Amino acid sequence: MPASIPLGEHEIRPDPQALTGSSNPEENSSTGVNYEPDPSKSLEVSMDREEIVKKITRLYSGSANEEDMMVYAERAVYDDPWSFCDTRYKIAGQWYGIPRVMASSRTLATQIVSSTPNELVFRMKQEYTPRVLHYSKPVNSLITLTLNEQGKVIYHKDMWNDKDYSHEGLGKIMKTLNGDHLTKITRPPGDL
Repeated sequence: MPASIPLGEHEIRPDPQALTGSSNPEENSSTGVNYEPDPSKSLEVSMDREEIVKKITRLYSGSANEEDMMVYAERAVYDDPWSFCDTRYKIAGQWYGIPRVMASSRTLATQIVSSTPNELVFRMKQEYTPRVLHYSKPVNSLITLTLNEQGKVIYHKDMWNDKDYSHEGLGKIMKTLNGDHLTKITRPPGDL
């Protein structure tokens, strides 16, 4: 396994207000941002960038496979409110776990809001239906992907429901444990 990437080395903390806020305050949540994607306002990007978004949304939709996992560099970080993973293999543990806990997970909409040489940022609405409850819940998020020179994702930041989550205290412990140990349950291919 490759060594971990230190937190912050590649993490871009986007400014949600600048990327998602509207000049009309009524369109924003109480936090001043709106993560609801509007595909008609999505930026046009290269085919390579479109393919990155497609691979990422397929992973969110529970169809993890080795080809889509190769969107990540071997030493990549995945960071969301529930987990912090610091290798592609640990990230695979998250994606290979979705079909185990979700009856369905589907991407309802995306909107690319920023694309620079080393980052790709998009809003996403994902509908999750847990296996136990069978109650569908849409979640809006802001996805920030930091890319290396080869166009591979080296940092994947997923901010849910207008919030960024810290890397301190009990939350950090829970996120790290989830990221470090979920692969023991989901068992993604070892060569990732």
